[in-house]
Amino acid sequence: MKTDLDDIDRRLIAILQNDGRRSFKEISEETGIPASSVRYRVQRLEESGTLQIVGVADPLRIGFDRLALVGLKCEMGKARLVCEELSKLPETSYVVLTTGPFDVMVEVVCRDVAHYTEFLHDRLPKQDGIIGAETFFVLEAYKLAYGWGVGDAPADSTGDAGDEPSAEPEGAPTT
Repeated sequence: MKTDLDDIDRRLIAILQNDGRRSFKEISEETGIPASSVRYRVQRLEESGTLQIVGVADPLRIGFDRLALVGLKCEMGKARLVCEELSKLPETSYVVLTTGPFDVMVEVVCRDVAHYTEFLHDRLPKQDGIIGAETFFVLEAYKLAYGWGVGDAPADSTGDAGDEPSAEPEGAPTT
């Protein structure tokens, strides 16, 4: 369900995508919006599922050296069920319902080849509704993005347009 965002919501999201640890007071000082309004709006965005503030670790820097994409073909009418079930697995970081040659695309993050092999050959086949899979090992990741532009941010109290956050986190893996 799409959430209607106004310019203030977009600005708050852009600021928090850049640094989710910013305090409401700091955001208030930067935007000229009262801290109580910032707190209310952020809480509303979180409760609606529009915004989630989390720490994101680079998997390649914390001991996970196998990233793979898996394209799945599903039984008719079972693709959504497959997505729901795969979303529960700790190895899946991205699960989407798609069109084209695959019904579902999944990004899998594993510690090593043995972990990936166990996932692919022992656990994935147990998922109801999957009739075929094609896998793609990620050899080099040139961009792992966790921030998306939310439109033009309104001018701040000094009249300068707000900066959009970089779509690529500092230290994004390149290997």
